[in-house]
Amino acid sequence: MCGIAGFCGHTSDNQIQIKHMCDNMIYRGPNAEGYWLDPEGAITLGHRRLSILDLSENGTQPMQSASKRFVISYNGEIYNFKTIREKLIQDGFVRHFKSTSDTEVILEAFEAYGLDAVKNMKGMFAIALYDRKEKALHLMRDRAGEKPLYYGMIDGKFTFASDLSCLKVLEGFTGEINRDALSAFIRYKSIPQPLTIYRHIYKLLPGQILSIRSPFTAPSFFTYWSAKEAAFYGLSHPFQGSETDAREELKRLLTDAVKGQMISDVPLGAFLSGGIDSPLVVSIMQSLSKERVKTFTIGFEDPKYNEAEYAKNISQHLGTEHNELYISEQDLKAVIPLLPSIYTEPLADPACLPAYLISKLAKTKVTVTLSGDGGDELFCGYGLYRRLEQLWAKYKKLPFAPRNACGWLLQHSPLKYGRKFYNMGEYARVPDAHRLHELFRNEHNWDAHSLVPHIANPRDYLCGAWLTEDKALLPDMAQYRNNLYLDAKEIKSAMLYRDQTGFLTDTVLPKVDHAGMFVSLENRIPLLDKDIIEFSWTLPISYKSSNGIDKKILKELLYEYVPKEMLDRPKHGFEVPLPTWLSSGELHEWAGDLMTHSRLAGDGYFDQKILDRIWNRFNRDRSNTLLLWYVLQAESWYRFQKKS
Repeated sequence: MCGIAGFCGHTSDNQIQIKHMCDNMIYRGPNAEGYWLDPEGAITLGHRRLSILDLSENGTQPMQSASKRFVISYNGEIYNFKTIREKLIQDGFVRHFKSTSDTEVILEAFEAYGLDAVKNMKGMFAIALYDRKEKALHLMRDRAGEKPLYYGMIDGKFTFASDLSCLKVLEGFTGEINRDALSAFIRYKSIPQPLTIYRHIYKLLPGQILSIRSPFTAPSFFTYWSAKEAAFYGLSHPFQGSETDAREELKRLLTDAVKGQMISDVPLGAFLSGGIDSPLVVSIMQSLSKERVKTFTIGFEDPKYNEAEYAKNISQHLGTEHNELYISEQDLKAVIPLLPSIYTEPLADPACLPAYLISKLAKTKVTVTLSGDGGDELFCGYGLYRRLEQLWAKYKKLPFAPRNACGWLLQHSPLKYGRKFYNMGEYARVPDAHRLHELFRNEHNWDAHSLVPHIANPRDYLCGAWLTEDKALLPDMAQYRNNLYLDAKEIKSAMLYRDQTGFLTDTVLPKVDHAGMFVSLENRIPLLDKDIIEFSWTLPISYKSSNGIDKKILKELLYEYVPKEMLDRPKHGFEVPLPTWLSSGELHEWAGDLMTHSRLAGDGYFDQKILDRIWNRFNRDRSNTLLLWYVLQAESWYRFQKKS
């Protein structure tokens, strides 16, 4: 696990510039640094290293291939690198390797097989590969989007990095806010890919390769793995076996994934909750390990949200070396001022608070952790899916035209000032289940409407003219986040797809990556293994969710390791008592200053009158808390960036 950075084109101080970029993400790679400057001045590469495999200098990056044609700066882990290494030797491309690192293996794989080599790599990664012969730079990102990779044009030079903070130090960086991204953040609590908070800076999409050749002005994009294609293929080639057969196949795939991700030359552990996903990962880890697996849990003083006792019982049953830390409300509050430095663009998921604290706890004992993220989005873990399915079954009975008209009447009658009736009208006006899912994912829509009834879109909270994006720097989004227009009986599949290519990639994975990297902790996610994602799409929905049981196949598999009575209870969710926190004390003062003296408003991005209305309404009846929290996170981030 590391951080990468680079830029194209010659300047008088390439060495100084790349060092400044890498210094700004030292927490991603505190063990070593490395730089490579093309003798012809075409490109400069930088690397910060968090040593995981081959701790010697043989694993130092940027690394050149044996022929010197290719140079790589790479962040992540390729879990099947040993298999690739054996194939390279068998095919006669390499006689022996100088190191035991995965970096040398994948570098020689590109030398031997070209860019198609990435199709056989299983792991999490962000790769920068420079072809000296063709004078071409290739950027690649893993299939699920676990590792971030940002790119854009700064002062006419194509630039990329693992961290947005690296780009800020470059001469010519303006820091201009992307208004579309800011409005999307207010709507979704995160910034959807490929946008970033900055204008002209973008995220490389999962499963894509960006190639740019000298003179490095116009990139091209290639999708080597498509979530859309994986979903369609799986749905059209359903698993033919019984639920028992499916469970056995999932067990095989997950065991292979966990085994591959347990490879490490530094201490390794796992996060453990009282739920389903992480206990399943830990169960398989312990079954594969001769030693006790180190597990980590944080507990909360409020029993309503505390799973620590359940996790402790699971740990005792499995025999892990358990570490737990009970955190107070004050501990959580203390993280809030750190959020703008942990997350280099606004992210308003309250779960960021415990994500950072458990990463900090784990780092005291290990350098690598495994987690259970992704289980909800692959195997129907959200009760939201069942509620939506039931609601849509009612609404779709009425044709869209009359349904839309009825919804319009509700939204333009005196009843619109009530949440229930406003929502009914909005639900009635959606053309398909996809839009309904989006509305459910944005629970604060009514808050915005109740404050400013004539405003339908949070985008309209922003001021000024809209800006056009750099179309030449953007891929074809239809290849990535295109809706799956499925029959109504498959509405859950449609929602799973939207969450896998939206909520998971835009909110969950950035939360996990940045929280871990801020304390120099590598987190691996076995459930997002390529084979598991593709297999999950072949499963009938009834194997994932039926008769009110969510994540059915995962639960039944976990029962093979942990007694059912230890696990059967309502799903706990993490919720921060934001209305209470923001109503008094230091956080009230903090929020009041941000809302009444907004720098985003002062610089023309927000309307101060609207912000005053949001704040006054909250002080009166504690309503619109989510909307307030999103605005606070945007403002807090903006002030931090102005100072840093």
